[in-house]
Amino acid sequence: QVRLVESGGGLVQAGGSLRLSCVVTGGTLSSMGWFRQAPGKEREFVAAIRWSAVNTYYADSVKGRFTISRDIAKNTMYLQMNSLKREDTAVYYCATAYAWPLGVSTIHYWGQGTQVTVSS
Repeated sequence: QVRLVESGGGLVQAGGSLRLSCVVTGGTLSSMGWFRQAPGKEREFVAAIRWSAVNTYYADSVKGRFTISRDIAKNTMYLQMNSLKREDTAVYYCATAYAWPLGVSTIHYWGQGTQVTVSS
Protein backbone atom coordinates (compact mmCIF):
# COMPACT_ATOMS: atom_id res chain seq x y z
CA GLN A 1 0.00 0.00 0.00
CA VAL A 2 2.87 2.37 0.69
CA ARG A 3 4.32 3.82 -2.47
CA LEU A 4 7.41 5.97 -2.92
CA VAL A 5 8.02 7.77 -6.18
CA GLU A 6 11.31 9.54 -6.84
CA SER A 7 11.93 12.26 -9.37
CA GLY A 8 14.45 14.96 -10.19
CA GLY A 9 17.37 12.92 -11.41
CA GLY A 10 19.27 13.78 -14.54
CA LEU A 11 22.59 14.69 -16.08
CA VAL A 12 24.63 17.43 -14.44
CA GLN A 13 28.21 18.63 -14.69
CA ALA A 14 30.60 18.22 -11.79
CA GLY A 15 30.12 21.06 -9.34
CA GLY A 16 26.48 21.45 -10.25
CA SER A 17 23.31 20.81 -8.27
CA LEU A 18 20.17 18.72 -8.40
CA ARG A 19 17.17 18.34 -6.14
CA LEU A 20 15.52 14.95 -5.81
CA SER A 21 11.94 14.54 -4.65
CA CYS A 22 10.11 11.58 -3.16
CA VAL A 23 6.33 11.62 -2.96
CA VAL A 24 4.86 9.22 -0.41
CA THR A 25 1.37 7.74 -0.65
CA GLY A 26 -0.41 5.14 1.45
CA GLY A 27 1.10 6.31 4.72
CA THR A 28 4.56 6.90 6.12
CA LEU A 29 6.80 5.10 8.58
CA SER A 30 8.85 6.83 11.26
CA SER A 31 12.10 7.13 9.34
CA MET A 32 12.79 8.03 5.75
CA GLY A 33 15.86 8.62 3.69
CA TRP A 34 17.90 8.22 0.57
CA PHE A 35 20.20 5.47 -0.63
CA ARG A 36 22.18 5.13 -3.82
CA GLN A 37 23.69 2.38 -5.88
CA ALA A 38 26.39 2.77 -8.50
CA PRO A 39 27.04 0.11 -11.16
CA GLY A 40 28.89 -2.85 -9.71
CA LYS A 41 28.60 -1.58 -6.14
CA GLU A 42 26.38 -2.27 -3.16
CA ARG A 43 23.53 0.01 -2.26
CA GLU A 44 24.74 2.57 0.27
CA PHE A 45 23.19 4.98 2.70
CA VAL A 46 23.12 8.67 1.81
CA ALA A 47 20.86 10.60 4.20
CA ALA A 48 17.94 10.08 6.59
CA ILE A 49 15.29 12.09 8.39
CA ARG A 50 12.57 11.50 10.95
CA TRP A 51 9.29 12.22 9.23
CA SER A 52 7.71 14.17 12.07
CA ALA A 53 10.87 15.36 13.81
CA VAL A 54 14.03 17.29 13.01
CA ASN A 55 16.54 14.47 13.34
CA THR A 56 18.79 14.04 10.35
CA TYR A 57 22.04 12.26 9.58
CA TYR A 58 24.29 11.88 6.57
CA ALA A 59 26.92 9.64 5.12
CA ASP A 60 30.38 11.12 5.54
CA SER A 61 30.81 11.25 1.78
CA VAL A 62 27.97 13.77 1.36
CA LYS A 63 28.18 15.87 4.52
CA GLY A 64 28.35 19.55 3.73
CA ARG A 65 27.10 18.99 0.18
CA PHE A 66 23.70 17.28 0.50
CA THR A 67 20.70 18.37 2.55
CA ILE A 68 17.69 16.21 3.35
CA SER A 69 14.34 17.80 4.15
CA ARG A 70 10.64 17.09 4.06
CA ASP A 71 7.36 18.91 3.54
CA ILE A 72 4.68 17.15 5.57
CA ALA A 73 1.84 19.09 3.94
CA LYS A 74 2.99 17.90 0.51
CA ASN A 75 3.90 14.42 1.76
CA THR A 76 7.22 14.86 0.03
CA MET A 77 10.86 14.35 0.97
CA TYR A 78 13.74 16.10 -0.78
CA LEU A 79 17.44 15.68 -1.25
CA GLN A 80 19.24 18.84 -2.29
CA MET A 81 22.58 17.87 -3.82
CA ASN A 82 25.22 20.55 -4.30
CA SER A 83 28.84 20.43 -5.44
CA LEU A 84 28.21 17.15 -7.19
CA LYS A 85 31.13 14.87 -7.95
CA ARG A 86 31.61 12.09 -10.47
CA GLU A 87 31.47 9.57 -7.64
CA ASP A 88 27.92 10.71 -6.86
CA THR A 89 26.76 9.06 -10.08
CA ALA A 90 24.25 6.38 -9.11
CA VAL A 91 20.62 5.42 -9.00
CA TYR A 92 19.11 7.17 -5.99
CA TYR A 93 16.36 5.44 -4.04
CA CYS A 94 13.83 6.82 -1.63
CA ALA A 95 13.16 4.52 1.33
CA THR A 96 11.21 4.27 4.57
CA ALA A 97 11.42 2.14 7.71
CA TYR A 98 10.64 1.99 11.42
CA ALA A 99 14.26 1.77 12.49
CA TRP A 100 16.46 4.71 13.40
CA PRO A 101 19.05 5.12 12.10
CA LEU A 102 18.36 3.66 8.69
CA GLY A 103 20.15 0.71 7.18
CA VAL A 104 19.69 -1.22 3.97
CA SER A 105 18.61 -4.33 5.89
CA THR A 106 15.87 -2.51 7.82
CA ILE A 107 14.13 -0.76 4.92
CA HIS A 108 10.50 -1.75 4.51
CA TYR A 109 9.65 0.07 1.28
CA TRP A 110 11.76 1.27 -1.63
CA GLY A 111 11.03 3.59 -4.49
CA GLN A 112 11.94 2.61 -8.04
CA GLY A 113 14.92 4.93 -8.18
CA THR A 114 16.00 7.93 -10.21
CA GLN A 115 19.25 8.14 -12.14
CA VAL A 116 21.78 10.82 -11.30
CA THR A 117 24.73 11.16 -13.66
CA VAL A 118 27.55 13.60 -12.99
CA SER A 119 29.83 14.38 -15.91
CA SER A 120 33.03 16.36 -16.29
